[in-house]
Amino acid sequence: MKTQVVIVGGGPSGLLLSQLLHRKGIDSVVLERKTRDYVLGRIRAGILEVGFVNLMREAGVAGRMDKECFVHDGTVISYGDQQFRVDFEDLTGSHVVVYGQTEVTRDLYDAREAMGGKIVFNVDHVEIHDADTDTPYVTYDMGGTEHRIDCDFVAGCDGFHGVSRQTIPLAVRREYEKLYPFGWLGVLSETPPVHDELIYASSERGFALCSMRNANLSRYYIQCSLSDDPEDWTDKAFWEELKRRIPAEAAERLVTGPSIEKSIAPLRSFVTEPMRWGRLFLCGDAAHIVPPTGAKGLNTAASDIHYLYHGLLQFYETGETEGIDRYSEKALARIWKAERFSWWMTNLLHRFPDQSDFDLKMQRADIEFLRENREAQSVMAQNYVGLPF
Repeated sequence: MKTQVVIVGGGPSGLLLSQLLHRKGIDSVVLERKTRDYVLGRIRAGILEVGFVNLMREAGVAGRMDKECFVHDGTVISYGDQQFRVDFEDLTGSHVVVYGQTEVTRDLYDAREAMGGKIVFNVDHVEIHDADTDTPYVTYDMGGTEHRIDCDFVAGCDGFHGVSRQTIPLAVRREYEKLYPFGWLGVLSETPPVHDELIYASSERGFALCSMRNANLSRYYIQCSLSDDPEDWTDKAFWEELKRRIPAEAAERLVTGPSIEKSIAPLRSFVTEPMRWGRLFLCGDAAHIVPPTGAKGLNTAASDIHYLYHGLLQFYETGETEGIDRYSEKALARIWKAERFSWWMTNLLHRFPDQSDFDLKMQRADIEFLRENREAQSVMAQNYVGLPF
């Protein structure tokens, strides 16, 4: 088989790149090691920057999102029983959109299938060959048979544990990582959200987040120990602990119910450099991970796709290579800013096991400064709604 771009990974970033390229007449094949149902079963966040929303529109897959999404013009930050709102629209003239990543992925799968996009599921032993030459190719096994795809470029959209990053020699890549000493216990419940915007809560007992997927599907998180297991937490224990961490008036109106999904996610900051080696380009979690505090995970992947899509488009339309040559530089410049913002929000709102009384006073002062200072809120709002591509 031969194609122009092989995309390793059938998650939202790989599908979005494939859809954008297809609409410009650029052929691609998506390789996914799991099934479509498995990919759609992953529970992920759903806060989308305007830049991501615009990419979905450019890809022709925004119809359902535009009808069903929630537009959030701000967010609430609480500490103890005190709270304040950061008004994104007032401070930046922009907003974010709430639309679940599962729904984004479903819309992209539906679009690729409707347009005859080439997606190969259940692939094993994917290997990327000769990426540092002008003639890369990818091999994979399916049903006990090895297959080969010759291509012009390879886009590695296969996540942190995928093969793409590992293909870049250790002598070439450098990795930066910070592991946080806690995780997030997340619960999904068929209950109305406690607030029409997100509540980020800092308390003496640890961080909490009140979020939503739709009018009757809520997502809640509490900071927990990395040694915890989801089975350690009954629904009753979770709801009681959440109520202790959010403002009393929010706790009083919180509607609880059985959890339909419960999981613990560790928090990590990670970046690998460079994001390009020859004709192999890393995108999304294959190259970087952010703590979920700043709602940047899927959005940083989208910015990678923006830069790579336009670089490939320039190459195929004009023969110029400036876009692909500068892909890593452009992507990393924005990624490190997103990493900084997510790191800052994580440090602002969580309890760390080694914090001294002085550290806690500084944390409280930082939150109160944010509450009282419009310029500080403006900086937060600019980062939260998304820096320009």
